[in-house]
Amino acid sequence: MRIGTFVPTDGTDLDGVIGRVRAAADAGLDAVYFGQVLSWDALTAAALAGREVPGIGVGVAVVPTYPRHPLALAGQALSAQAATGNRLVLGVGPGHPSMMEGWYGYSYDRPVRHVREYLTALLPLLRGEDVEYKGETLTAVGRVDVPGAEPPPVLLAALGPQMLRIAGRHADGTVTTWANPQVIADHVAPSIVRAAEEAGRPAPRVVATFLASVTADPDGLRRTLAGQFAGVADMPAYKALLERQGLDGPEETVVLGDEAEVERAFRAYRDAGATELVVAAMGTAEEQARTIELAASLRRTL
Repeated sequence: MRIGTFVPTDGTDLDGVIGRVRAAADAGLDAVYFGQVLSWDALTAAALAGREVPGIGVGVAVVPTYPRHPLALAGQALSAQAATGNRLVLGVGPGHPSMMEGWYGYSYDRPVRHVREYLTALLPLLRGEDVEYKGETLTAVGRVDVPGAEPPPVLLAALGPQMLRIAGRHADGTVTTWANPQVIADHVAPSIVRAAEEAGRPAPRVVATFLASVTADPDGLRRTLAGQFAGVADMPAYKALLERQGLDGPEETVVLGDEAEVERAFRAYRDAGATELVVAAMGTAEEQARTIELAASLRRTL
């Protein structure tokens, strides 16, 4: 099973970002993923890291669709593909109303329609095809040509039934967050697999991302993370997901404990139907290092 890790970029300079990627590669992990927040541009970081550190996969999870036109995103993604020797995984998603409306001033009306139209334009552009698409929410006319770049796998951030249906029918898979193994087994995996089968598409990738730490103080770290991610439960998509799991806050999805307990969680995600695991190592530098070491060792046995 492929196992990767998230590379945090907030407050980190380029040498620090590259250093974290090199450490992940040296540990033996399969991939590193970057999130798109108000810091480093995720695709630029992936392109630079992939160029500097050969052999390890690079991914973004996820780039919000509203602020980037499909033509612009296709050009950027294919440029990153060329820079990394075709090792990119492109994760996209509509983001959250508070961000898209509050930060960027976009309307978040009918995000399912928006995502469907966005992928209709984006996917052929990534294949180097001519596109002339005029939908209700966007127009895309043109073609993107980046020599040496292959179409990257596209993952859609999908948690609800409609988004999972789109992911199965159009994308290469989904990438989840704040989802425990039970909800992946009962909801995410069967929904996207069924949609892919109905569309006659290959089995989809289910990339499960989660926070974890090999720590001797799980209760204390959980309290810290509860404060750090308190705003997550106010985002409608995450709120609905937490309610589906019978949880009050995102900190309840975090995997904390000794090596044996964390290993059980990795195996539970695999057994639930995840095809790839991406762990965000939390805690002190020592706890993060132990977590990455465990993840790398499990890559060889899961």
